[in-house]
Amino acid sequence: MTIVVEDFHKTYDGTVAVAGISFTVAAGEILGLAGPNGAGKTTTLRALSGILTPTRGTISIAGHDLRRDPIRAKAALAYIPDEPRLFDRLTVWEHFKFIASVYNLEHWQPDAETLLQRLELTEKRDSATSELSRGMRQKVAIGCGYLHHPQAIFFDEPLTGLDPRGIRTMKDMIKEAAARGAAIIVSSHLLSLLEDLVTTVLIILRGQVLLHDSLAALKGRITSGAKQETLEELFLRLTESPKLTERTEDSSARQL
Repeated sequence: MTIVVEDFHKTYDGTVAVAGISFTVAAGEILGLAGPNGAGKTTTLRALSGILTPTRGTISIAGHDLRRDPIRAKAALAYIPDEPRLFDRLTVWEHFKFIASVYNLEHWQPDAETLLQRLELTEKRDSATSELSRGMRQKVAIGCGYLHHPQAIFFDEPLTGLDPRGIRTMKDMIKEAAARGAAIIVSSHLLSLLEDLVTTVLIILRGQVLLHDSLAALKGRITSGAKQETLEELFLRLTESPKLTERTEDSSARQL
């Protein structure tokens, strides 16, 4: 497995954000991470990226323990957050040059040119990122994430700010990276996007796993009467169930 998460906990000043979740993502798998606001999705992605340190549990990326071997683990991943964190004074091309130096890439220029063209950034290559629109900045972040051909890629609301053509390109690039063997996690509130894109679904509620199954298996059994549910309908039914909400609240209280 490219991504292995075991008993991951994260607390902030005694408040439980994630209460012991475990899952794996294999090479070529696209995992859709869903949950209500405050469920722990972004906390999980930031911990997987090495930005946050788990309170308890282990995370492995491409066979490297993120705590014991952070350099190799981080070299194998890319994290594309919902809000791009770019260097405002650097141009688009200078961002690619910087990423190439960080990862010690050689002969990276052809890949960078291809990414510029694919993401419709060629005409903006010499523009400072402070001059770009929200969608263009998102595309720069995506291009920088892809440049070193990561084995694990994490997306947090990847379509924010993108126009319809950019959305189609982003979907295609995610599928192509998975086809090349990358393990991918996509976190989004757009459940129609996940249903169209992912191979596996992980729903978390109050920092706990509520559901983890392949999309194919879910489509075979998510029915309401004679009518097959959409992923959105299943999500709403599960996360709004009083019994499930009480169960996760009780469990979270025990973690404290």
